[in-house]
Amino acid sequence: MDYDFKKAINSGGIIFTEDTNNKPIGLGLISGGLDSLIACLVLKLQNIEVVGLNFKSPFCICEKAYKNAECGLNLFYDKLGIKTHFLQKEDDYLDIVKNPKFGYGKNLNPCIDCRIYILKKAKKFANQIKADFIFTGEVLDQRPKSQNLKALKIIEKESDLKGKLLRPLSALLLEPTTLEENGLIDRTKLLGIKGRSRKKQLELARSHELLNEYNACGGCLLTEKEFANRMRDYLKFSEHPTMEEVNFLKFGRHFRFNGAKIIVGRNELENNSLLYLKGPDDVIMEALYVKGPLTLIQGKIEEEVIKFAGKLTLRYSDLLESLGKVRYGKDFNELSKSIIIEKATQEELIPYLL
Repeated sequence: MDYDFKKAINSGGIIFTEDTNNKPIGLGLISGGLDSLIACLVLKLQNIEVVGLNFKSPFCICEKAYKNAECGLNLFYDKLGIKTHFLQKEDDYLDIVKNPKFGYGKNLNPCIDCRIYILKKAKKFANQIKADFIFTGEVLDQRPKSQNLKALKIIEKESDLKGKLLRPLSALLLEPTTLEENGLIDRTKLLGIKGRSRKKQLELARSHELLNEYNACGGCLLTEKEFANRMRDYLKFSEHPTMEEVNFLKFGRHFRFNGAKIIVGRNELENNSLLYLKGPDDVIMEALYVKGPLTLIQGKIEEEVIKFAGKLTLRYSDLLESLGKVRYGKDFNELSKSIIIEKATQEELIPYLL
């Protein structure tokens, strides 16, 4: 390709390759889902070198993307030869969740601000690997909050990628990027998909033998009402919120009582997860003589908090009587303290349930 990248495009921070003998490099934001897969395919068919970038956080619901043998990130490498790099959303992301410039979606999901955050990080990463451009699997009007035309333009501008961010799946319905205008990308080989249907994407995947079936994958916990309520509570009571601590919000039943957080496990997996995530000052509690949950107590540990936690622990145990015994302490292997108390009624716990 006889093309002077440096002369054609003002990178605005992205370093463009000057060696015209090499393939242009596109850095793609990929989730492991169908849209990003087809976006990569479209560019691979133009003989473009594609590198994947995946962002991880406690908010991601990606089980299907990784468990489905035909809809996971391994597919990108096995079928398209695309290597994927991974970055974490860091603690500064919580500032965005707490106060998004462009507001929330259905619950506590700052969709537009989230895309801007990711693209700014991606831009720095593109510099490191000397990528020529960034692209995404976004589809016009697929998501009401972050993929309408106005939102797409805001995201480009705020991430300092105006005219330089390629969306291969909907490119024909959007203004040409400088990448297309200057010949780095062949616009005629891009797509014009719009809306929530993934019929076209699936047809392309099947025709190129990438997959036969599709199960939707990915998602964000911040869109879910229960998790959003827990997140609001966490941000309200935590002076220095961290992404690591957010993991607590994914397990158990959560209660806020006298300023303390009480988390009651629902099964063995959650009990083990709470033990793993426990901090040095947190208190562990369990029922004596009957099967029951593991309870984790965080924050100001006072007598009334211990009593209420005990009532909750017995409430969700196999105790048949109204009165039972719990033991507790900071070391799970040495729960030396105990109390006898009545288990909570449904009416008692509801006001404190998050």
